[in-house]
Amino acid sequence: MATLKRAQRFPFPDIPDWFENLPARFAMPTMGELYTVRIEDYTEEGRYVMRAELPGVAPENIDVFISDGVLTVQAERSERDVSKNHSEIRYGVMSRSVTLPPGADEDDVTADYTDGMLTVSVGMGAEKPAAKHVEIKHGT
Repeated sequence: MATLKRAQRFPFPDIPDWFENLPARFAMPTMGELYTVRIEDYTEEGRYVMRAELPGVAPENIDVFISDGVLTVQAERSERDVSKNHSEIRYGVMSRSVTLPPGADEDDVTADYTDGMLTVSVGMGAEKPAAKHVEIKHGT
């Protein structure tokens, strides 16, 4: 007998933020040194805008791409080879993907990186209907 499994969204999406400032022994583990990029998104003047915090990342170490309605930002912050007394800075690969809203034009995308903030702007074309009704014909 097959068992159905219901996908469930986590009810508290910002729980990882609660643990961010805890000492390392209490912090949440990372998945293979992959960190999440902090973002905000909104619609402004007919464009979808996503801003990402990427302080200390060189522009050549940032990659933005769109595939199948998903916008992804990947970046890598390199660690300096110096003897440290203490460090709370996260190094390594960071990534964040967001689903673009309906009507986003994947061919109309711009990106700007200034003062540690990446701003990606996507044009909003005509919104497509969420579903299409299909008429059922009766056999003759």
